[in-house]
Amino acid sequence: MQRPLPDPYLPNIAAPSRRVLRIAMVTESYPPEINGVAHTVAKVVEGLCTRDHAVQLVRPRQGHLDRPSQREGLEEVLTRSMPIPMYGSLRLGLPFGRTLLRLWTARRPDIVHIATEGPLGWSALRAALALKLPVCSDFRTNFQAYSRFYGAAWLQGPITAYLRSFHNRCHCTMVPTDELRRQLARAGFTSLSVVARGVDTRLFAPHKRSAALRAQWGVGDDEVVALYVGRLAAEKNLDVLLQSFLHLRVRQPRARLVVVGDGPARQAIQARCRQAVFTGFRTGEDLARAYASSDLFLFPSLTETYGNVTPEAMASGLPVVAFNEAAAGQLISHRANGLLAPKNDPAAFCRLAGDLAHDPELRRRLGAQARDKALELGWDSILARIEDLYASTIAKANAGALPRVWAQARRI
Repeated sequence: MQRPLPDPYLPNIAAPSRRVLRIAMVTESYPPEINGVAHTVAKVVEGLCTRDHAVQLVRPRQGHLDRPSQREGLEEVLTRSMPIPMYGSLRLGLPFGRTLLRLWTARRPDIVHIATEGPLGWSALRAALALKLPVCSDFRTNFQAYSRFYGAAWLQGPITAYLRSFHNRCHCTMVPTDELRRQLARAGFTSLSVVARGVDTRLFAPHKRSAALRAQWGVGDDEVVALYVGRLAAEKNLDVLLQSFLHLRVRQPRARLVVVGDGPARQAIQARCRQAVFTGFRTGEDLARAYASSDLFLFPSLTETYGNVTPEAMASGLPVVAFNEAAAGQLISHRANGLLAPKNDPAAFCRLAGDLAHDPELRRRLGAQARDKALELGWDSILARIEDLYASTIAKANAGALPRVWAQARRI
């Protein structure tokens, strides 16, 4: 039987000189949940297994039918969970420290990688430190920035203090951009390392464009489709999305807005923009066709730590209009492979959206350059970077360089 060809977007099996690790990965979000954290953690787990590491994945059970994976090299440990208020499709992991103490005492991981800072992540951190295990973490979500969108701006300080306390108990915290590293360092976070995120340029590609899908949306070849992909929630700055679409329709009256995603703000957004197409969540080939069948991508969020949708749109050959931060600020060069508005300047965002909708040659040129940039974002180099950080974290812990708040974390 012929062996399958290797996936070019996952690394080849590592060289014999590289140390193979036992890694405990703890996350409160994982597929089939649809969000950037779930997607990225799944790609990292998949890549680590492909590189011959043994991964123990600790995650919340997602419904009574959820069962652990049987994949070779992957052990799944499912924990109790509860739905997140206002986000019924997402689950929050409950504390699991005693069980983790027992599991990790019986079979010690080389390193514990905590992807989320909720109750499950906190109990994992305390268990790991009690057992003197090397710990790294991810800063993946700007929870402290979300509070002001839900009438609780006073919580921003306490949330930041909690996140700082959590991550400063770890030997290393991975962040997706250098800009975020600087922001967190100014806020008192320590031991920060930049690890970018990859994109599957085979899945997300311009040739997935579908005339049939555009017809389903009610648009012809000569009409402009502006796309938004993401959660429909207050923190995503959706007022600017609607304002920019109204602005570009002044110059392109037959333009259509397509919204891929769902969330608590969907009903309100639909009421305000009845001419838009709302598809709900899409994944895999369905999502890839939605990107490639559009003409430009609008992403007005100001609360992203990265924003996976930006490189996905770029890989699909779409010119992106975004604010100059997170993934957009890192990947887009203004008027070279996309358009960047200054932070907190919605009028500039709207003008750029109108300019792009009105200029097909600009869309073509920026989209082609965006695709070229996305081709640089392979998962191979990112996984190698994670392996390097695992090695340095283990060395740091073994040398006795424990987090400075170790004494506060000993009790479970």
